[in-house]
Amino acid sequence: MKNFLFALLLVPMISFGQNDLKTSRDIKYYGKNFFSLEGTLIPDSLKQNRYDRLPISYKEIVRKPVWDLSKSSAGMSIRFISNSKIISVKWTILNDLKMNHMAETGIKGVDLYFKNKDNWQYLNTGRPDGIKNESTLIDNMSEEMREFKIFLPLYDGVLNIEVGIDSNSVIKKPLKNNKKPIIFYGTSITQGGCASRPGMAHTNIISRKLDRDCINFGFSGNGRMEQPIAKLISESKPLFYVIECMPNMINAENITNKTIPLVDTIRESNTEAPIILVDYFIPTTSVLDKKTENEIRGMNLALKTEYEKMISNGYNNILYVKSENAIGDDNEGTVDGVHFTDLGFIRYADFLIDNFVEFGLIDIK
Repeated sequence: MKNFLFALLLVPMISFGQNDLKTSRDIKYYGKNFFSLEGTLIPDSLKQNRYDRLPISYKEIVRKPVWDLSKSSAGMSIRFISNSKIISVKWTILNDLKMNHMAETGIKGVDLYFKNKDNWQYLNTGRPDGIKNESTLIDNMSEEMREFKIFLPLYDGVLNIEVGIDSNSVIKKPLKNNKKPIIFYGTSITQGGCASRPGMAHTNIISRKLDRDCINFGFSGNGRMEQPIAKLISESKPLFYVIECMPNMINAENITNKTIPLVDTIRESNTEAPIILVDYFIPTTSVLDKKTENEIRGMNLALKTEYEKMISNGYNNILYVKSENAIGDDNEGTVDGVHFTDLGFIRYADFLIDNFVEFGLIDIK
């Protein structure tokens, strides 16, 4: 009987711990005309859905897995200003995907941040509960104008998203961020696997820390230095490119055959923007699995060889990053030896920023 009564006492405590704050107030929801979409350079008019990562014309150009993955909204966020005391969100997702090594909040949840002085500060996460979702993310704020950012799902698509505020409050678009973006092309890690929530993918961390857009062309299992993606990213004018495709390149031969053609295609339309090649970090299992270690070292040697060829042939602004210890030296930065945890993503983001500074590409004061 004592155990039963104790269990009953726990029920309200557990309910109170849920992330959705309950409210009975009159909330009005606003759609795309009232917030800015960031993390994409492709106009809505060229997309099948505004939260896609590739133009609709690429559906018949890229391989089907790449197209399907491009429907995920990885790296995108919406930004708005409001004086509301409460921020709620409704979002409808495409697939309601699940994976056995990644939290559903990262796959298909949304993250709310606000601009606290000069820094983006995390507030709360909207937890998914099916195709259609609704969550109150913050309540009881003082009534003053604040800037907010909501990061979108990493491994699922967004069909629609709306922001809810007090019916007597205002919401409006902020001024456009005119800083040149950084374009990332890579793998499942680039896409955000396996961050616990969208804001923890390294492209999103870097975006907040540098206060500039990071465009995410991460395609899980399919970041393979392919020509259609090279052509697409060449048409933009970013601050620089980060190519982190190595975990999907399969073998050294693919790296030898595809690295220089990738760079050449980018250079056809963008002759100056620096291109950073990131080599393959060594998975945790390689401490005992020597076959894997040798294969990866061979792939890294192939990438370094192609890099040195380009430098010898007069290519400008080609940079190489050796990823040893990129996520620390304690082997605690992954969920499965390969895909990053939040700890791994934080370390990797800081590692990349340090390299950007060392190369003279950014200045952090």
